[in-house]
This record gives sequence, structure tokens and C-alpha cells, in this order.
Amino acid sequence: MTIQELMQRVKSEVEKVVLGQEEVVLHLLTAVLAGGHVLLEGVPGVAKTLMVRALARCIGGDFRRVQCTPDLMPADITGTNVFDMQQRTFRLVKGPIFTNVLLVDEINRTPPKTQSALLQAMQEHRVTIDGVDHLLPGLFFVAATQNPIEYEGTYPLPEAQLDRFLMKVDVGYPEPEVEQSILRLYLEGKDPQDLEAAGVSTIIGEAELAQAREELARMTVRDEVVAYVVDLTRLTRDSPHTVLGASPRAAVHLMQCAQIAAASEGRDFVIPEDVQAMMPPVIRHRLILRPEAETEGLTAERLLESVISTVPVPR
Repeated sequence: MTIQELMQRVKSEVEKVVLGQEEVVLHLLTAVLAGGHVLLEGVPGVAKTLMVRALARCIGGDFRRVQCTPDLMPADITGTNVFDMQQRTFRLVKGPIFTNVLLVDEINRTPPKTQSALLQAMQEHRVTIDGVDHLLPGLFFVAATQNPIEYEGTYPLPEAQLDRFLMKVDVGYPEPEVEQSILRLYLEGKDPQDLEAAGVSTIIGEAELAQAREELARMTVRDEVVAYVVDLTRLTRDSPHTVLGASPRAAVHLMQCAQIAAASEGRDFVIPEDVQAMMPPVIRHRLILRPEAETEGLTAERLLESVISTVPVPR
């Protein structure tokens, strides 16, 4: 199965329960293929959780969910060693992080100490509990959500945590026609939460994902395109409007996502348009704008538009 076919099949499966979020679904699958993680930002009720659940079923992965609260502790995510009175020894009670697809709901409602419990897992695919390292499954994907309009009682993610996310994806409202279709499904008595009844099936597994990643390794990326990625990311650092620009890790992530974007179109080579299409979701959450720039109404999206229009496009 090619990446193009894989993308279309997963999108079709998820559309059985979630309508009008095709781009978000493709971004989620892009992150899975790249071995990265996604921060989903959107108001309540736009099917963020349902999308991630459906994606987990499509890729044959176990799904766990963590509801973040101010009193959530790191051990509630990673697990802890518990003394077994019968065996007279400690045994590890694994936390929800030991799964394939982990949904961290409202991540900015939990304190930084608990947020940081995810750092090692997202970067190294392992967690340290009482000084002992424990490997996570080969397929490990974190999708975290946050509400863009509620700030009271929240803990904004630090730069180090944000940089661990391959993408930040905005989840908006569906179009009116799509919303009407959603209401019709409810009138017909269909429950989108019941993935089995909706017919959402597993279509790929770890073997197919490994095959897809091998396909990516064979992609052709011209030196001019590599230089284009570097020029774009460096300009975000050199901009007078930013305190912090895109890191070298961000450049690597951008290149990875551009390769997947090319493969999803059935090409075995990357073009500048692939890089441009993936730049907003991959880069925007890594930028810190100067206060005066924000006062003037400049946003990360507008800055990226300016960067893309400034850097010469290789031909």
C-alpha cells in the first residue's frame, strides 16, 4: 500500500464518524508516519477526541486518554512502583502512557511538573520511574488538546514542551452543509462514539507503517529544496519580530512533513509547494513574537506568510 492509498483509506474510515475535518485527519496521520506528536487546538465539541480514537482504531493501536486537571501528578501518567504484600516485592503499575495512542486532554490545565512527565516519553519513547528506564511501545503517538479561548486556571506550555510537538493543528468549526449532515446522522439514530457500529475498521498495522516509512526514505529531495527549508527556518530566527524562531529540529520536522505531503500526492520527490503547505502547522507554535509585534496585531501565521513570500522559491 502506497502512502497516497494509506492516506485516502484512513481518511475514508475516519469520515464514517467525523465529518468536515479532512485536513486535520491527514495532519494526524502525517505525524504518525513521521513518528511525531500533535497539539490540537480547538473549542469544545469539534470532535478532537473522536478523531484521535478513530485514528487509533484505523492503525490498530491501543488508545488511552488522560484528562488533565490541576491536581494531576506525573505518576498518574507514567505509573508507579507498588509494594506487593504477598510477593514481598515492588511491582510496576503502568500508567496510561504505556499505550500506542495517548490523548492528553486539555494539557494546559495541568501544572508544568506534570506536563514535563511527557517530555522524555515524546522524545525518547521511554519513561524513567524510580530511576529505572522503561521502554514504550514501538508505535507511540501523543495527541494533546487545548482550548484556545479559556486561559483562567491554565498553565501555558513552555517552549521545550511545545518544541516536542511535530505540529500544532487548529481544529475549526465544520461548514454549514457539513454540520447539517452531522445533524442528519443523529436524526437517523447513529452514534458516532460507537466506532464498531459505525464500521470504523483497522486497515494498517505496524508492519504497514514501517513499509510506509521505508517509502519515505526513498523520496528524492533536491539540494535546492533542502537549502529552501533552511532559508525559511533561519529567516524566522533572524526576523526582528521574533524572540525565538524555528530550531534545527523544526527544520528536520518540516522536511519530514514535506516528504509525506509529496507522497500523499503520489510523488516520489519534494517540491517547494510541499514545504510551504506544511510550514504553518509545523512552525507556528515554535515562534515567540516580540511584545511590540503582538501589540501591532502580528500573528505567527502572518509572519510565516511574510517569510514564505520573502524567500526565493527554487525552480
